[in-house]
Amino acid sequence: MKKKIDDNDHPLKFSKLSLMFFAGAFVSLFIGFVLLIIGDIHIAPILLVLGYLILIPVAIIKK
Repeated sequence: MKKKIDDNDHPLKFSKLSLMFFAGAFVSLFIGFVLLIIGDIHIAPILLVLGYLILIPVAIIKK
């Protein structure tokens, strides 16, 4: 017999808080890359580091 997969057993289920961190990371990265294209080399790296090194890992850890 095949085992039925429940919604609770899914390994990639994220909470609403985690999804909010992902959304914040997406916004931070998007604005960071737009600022890089414009030529702002002061704020853009800060936003990119915030997105890649803080918000995305926190979103993954906070299941």
